[in-house]
Amino acid sequence: MKEKILEILKENRDSFVSGQEISNKLGITRAAVWKHIKRLENDGYKIESMSKNGYKLVHCPDVLTYEEIKDTLKSKIIGQRIVHFDTLGSTSEKARELAECGEKEGTIIIAEEQSDGRGRIGRKWFSQNRLGIWMSVILRPGIRMNEVPLVTGLACEAVAASIRKFAENVEIKWPNDIFLNGKKLCGILTQASGETDMVDYVIVGIGINVNETIDDFPDEIKDKATSIMLETGKVASRKQLLCSVISEFDGLYCKFKNTLPLNREQ
Repeated sequence: MKEKILEILKENRDSFVSGQEISNKLGITRAAVWKHIKRLENDGYKIESMSKNGYKLVHCPDVLTYEEIKDTLKSKIIGQRIVHFDTLGSTSEKARELAECGEKEGTIIIAEEQSDGRGRIGRKWFSQNRLGIWMSVILRPGIRMNEVPLVTGLACEAVAASIRKFAENVEIKWPNDIFLNGKKLCGILTQASGETDMVDYVIVGIGINVNETIDDFPDEIKDKATSIMLETGKVASRKQLLCSVISEFDGLYCKFKNTLPLNREQ
């Protein structure tokens, strides 16, 4: 319900909306409207409240929810459903759990912070709160196990293309890393599950360092890791970058699926 209230406030961004108007539109009490407004404020939305005038949205927080990116998101498969968490152990583990329960293709699991993010060979991936993009995508491409690296390649190309909109000297270090000015900026971890030779689902985990400072990195990786902000000197919009990654990945993935009969032995 709070999402519907947020949508109403966004539609009337420059004016107040009365509690009674919201109440009438949604069929809830004014007291319920007030409670949901408080929940939105707890989520970081700044909402001005005036007696007799109602509520006005003043500021949206830097959070990577579907509600915050849907107006600029362009995709057919990837990102049509986003499951958002403030904090999570691992987006890949949550994606695997949902995939096993039949979650549809294209669903993205995203967290503002990970406490147990992982890279290749079980290495820890440091995922600070609201500083980067920590996400996993559930895909069901209908491919063989030996074709899974092709999906990793698509993700690498999509992420690299998106980062190039913010910075120069972006390099893909195959099979699954993105470097900026010679330092690691992004890691991509692809995991597949299936029976015999056919894939049931693929989980593509993507971690991008966006607005970290040098002090945000542990000592052991300060000379190896970087962020977009460190290399450009500018704070980057996580929302814009996320939308670009989704759109670029979706475009490449749709083309890939359309050409599968040509790529695979019959």
